[in-house]
Amino acid sequence: MQIARDERELRARRAQLPEPVGFIPTMGALHAGHLSLVARARSECASVVVSIFVNPLQFGPSEDYDLYPRTPERDCELLAAQQVDLTFMPAQAVMYPVSPVVSVDPGDLDKHFEGARRPGHFRGVATVVLKLLQMVAPQRAYFGRKDAQQLAIIQGMVRDLNVPVEIVGCPTVREKDGLALSSRNAYLSPAERAAAVRLSAALRSIAERLRAGETDIHAMIAHATQLLPPLETDYLGVVVPDAFVPLATAPPKSHLLVVGAALAGKTRLIDNIEAQTP
Repeated sequence: MQIARDERELRARRAQLPEPVGFIPTMGALHAGHLSLVARARSECASVVVSIFVNPLQFGPSEDYDLYPRTPERDCELLAAQQVDLTFMPAQAVMYPVSPVVSVDPGDLDKHFEGARRPGHFRGVATVVLKLLQMVAPQRAYFGRKDAQQLAIIQGMVRDLNVPVEIVGCPTVREKDGLALSSRNAYLSPAERAAAVRLSAALRSIAERLRAGETDIHAMIAHATQLLPPLETDYLGVVVPDAFVPLATAPPKSHLLVVGAALAGKTRLIDNIEAQTP
């Protein structure tokens, strides 16, 4: 596996790779969810590129940029074992040699849920993803569906700005008890880890009622909220996947997403589950 640490080196090594190229942008601290994206790219592309960069633009002033887990040596070992061709590991000065003047506005997709809770987060995500897509120039880029609002924003950005790449959304990888994998799960104490599964259970309860034909989303959320303690509820909602506007009534014959976030101690968990209404 080759490693590039600046843009010149990245472009030179990228130019030598057979196409199509699949790309997975990450912030490191890799887990089985990331590796599932790599495996998908490996199965569909001639070459695979992964980036590891903890992006400061997507962290708010009270968030955990300095404490975000960083395991670069382990990450490289995992990627080499997955036969990744090229890993891009830039320093902050490489990605942002000067303070950014231009950024990507996520538009209305940023108004609710994660966008409302973390002002500026998706602007930072969209900006760094666009930079990385321009630098790597892949034919396909792979993202997990756990970060569903992020995926919707990136798909919209690529469509609206005519970026020549296919965005591939991949299934959420879960622990046996249903907890969605996340780098932030490393923060959980044993008691918090035991409670964390309650978020996916609450989302499943809403999804099951949607599939059964119930339409009153407020009633479903009220019931599901009771399943969350000792987790602290942040939000629960139901959306059309490409709009991310909270629904009050479930439309018939629709593909919906049940989305939620909760706090386990100081660790913020997010998840979503698909549901098809009859």
